[in-house]
Amino acid sequence: MVLAAVDDLLFSSRIRTVARHAGVEVVFARSPEAILERVRTTRPALAVFDLDSQKTDPLRTIAAIKADADLRATPIVAFVSHVHVSLVEGARAAGADSVMARSVFTQHLAEVLGHAR
Repeated sequence: MVLAAVDDLLFSSRIRTVARHAGVEVVFARSPEAILERVRTTRPALAVFDLDSQKTDPLRTIAAIKADADLRATPIVAFVSHVHVSLVEGARAAGADSVMARSVFTQHLAEVLGHAR
C-alpha cells in the first residue's frame, strides 16, 4: 500500500489512476496529523510526498517520520517542481529516501508505485 501526502486534486487523480493500473492500493492523507496517523496504523510500503504542498508541511512531516524509531523504515519518495532547489535539499536533510523533479516523478510514476507491491 502507498500513502500519498498529496493535496493537489489533479495530481491525486493521476496517482490514483496509475496505482489502479499497477494493482497498488493507494490512500491519501492531506494534513501532517493524518499522514503520521496513517503511517502508524497502515505501515505503508511507500510514502509519497508533494513538496509543493502547503497543507501537509512536507519537510516537517518527513522529518517526524524519520525521527520516530517505529516509523523511520518507511520509504519516502518526494517530488517537487525542479525550480525549488531549497525544497529538494530540505527533503534530503529531513530524510526522504528519494527526491525527484515533478516531471521525472510523473514519467516514472508506474515504476515508483510498482515498488510498493
